[in-house]
Amino acid sequence: MQEIHCAIITIGDELLIGQTIDTNSAWMARQLNDIGILVKRRVAVGDHKASILRALDEEKQYAEVILITGGLGPTADDITKPLLCDYFGGQLVQNDQVMEMVKAHFTRRNRPMPDSNLLQAMVPNVCEVLYNEFGTAPGMLFREGKKIFVSMPGVPLEMQYIMKTYVLPLLQKNFDTPNIIHRTLITSGEGESAVSARLNHFESTLPDAIKLAYLPSLNMVKLRLTGIDIANKTVDDCFHQLKETLSDIIVADEDIEFEEAIGKLLIAEGKTVSTAESCTGGLFASRICSVSGASNYFKGGIVSYSEWSKIKHLNVAAQTIKDFTAVSQQTAEEMAIHCREKFETDFAVAITGYIEKGDHENEVWIALSSAKKTIAKKIIVPYERKKNAELASNTAFNLLRVFILEHHA
Repeated sequence: MQEIHCAIITIGDELLIGQTIDTNSAWMARQLNDIGILVKRRVAVGDHKASILRALDEEKQYAEVILITGGLGPTADDITKPLLCDYFGGQLVQNDQVMEMVKAHFTRRNRPMPDSNLLQAMVPNVCEVLYNEFGTAPGMLFREGKKIFVSMPGVPLEMQYIMKTYVLPLLQKNFDTPNIIHRTLITSGEGESAVSARLNHFESTLPDAIKLAYLPSLNMVKLRLTGIDIANKTVDDCFHQLKETLSDIIVADEDIEFEEAIGKLLIAEGKTVSTAESCTGGLFASRICSVSGASNYFKGGIVSYSEWSKIKHLNVAAQTIKDFTAVSQQTAEEMAIHCREKFETDFAVAITGYIEKGDHENEVWIALSSAKKTIAKKIIVPYERKKNAELASNTAFNLLRVFILEHHA
């Protein structure tokens, strides 16, 4: 059994100027980790021959597997294919199967095929062609001794298809990799340092083959236990201890998003929820709806951004807004109460506040309502607008989680 190292090279000027976010590397790293291959280095380079060649020379010194994405399109700035052809000493030749796939790609879409796309069928004669069912650019696999190089399109859907269909099975067949076990715990309500302080003793008792990683985000801390070549039961026992230590702040004991965890809780309890949002503009409801099966527990929501809409559509008393303003405990509570009544749900969540970054910290009120009671909590949101909206929605999810569990008790 050997430890296999992988390097990922992403190609494209758009990555370096921030126009496109590199989500490919993160996705590939997760898939590789699952089969016991460790990503040791990730590098982004522009559409420049010298930069790409230097990256290839450097990364093959550290890794047995080098994965490359980007630069395989039909336009003049896509230079990866001819560059790799030269690098591995080959010649470009027409691949008839790729040619048919390119033509079929345009036929299915009832679109004329530009002549430039004919070049997609030209591939190095020193590579193994990895056929692309979702685009016109094929993947290419090269070998140099025991090292494997794979070039794939930068379009995520196309890259993922080639990885799942060809690359991952190939790597599993070619390498005897260590067994890597992950267990993930999601917590909310305490920051990273507070959680770490609670885990001092737990960490000191972990076996050497098990590591604990902290992955903090807005009002959430993910904790990942990783065991390498160790029995599943040992990892599970440690994970059980971790859960017992943090039982009061656990959102989920699997690597899922907040909204999915809340959805599972609502289904388990047989309850429904509705939403009334102001400053978050429907973000909270959108996240709920992003989960498959949300129609089983989410009945609807209202984005009442203006004072008029709060009065008109949520029946908030005009006098309440006049006396306490639209950003207040009283307004948030009325929004939640009337939202629950309007949609006839077990629970309702209301969010109203100021999230625009300024010279001062802004506040957001989050209210929750059930037939038993209505509560509201104020939080301070100190970041820029988009981040503040995410913080408010994450906090609302955790407050809803606690609210549901309190009603179950």
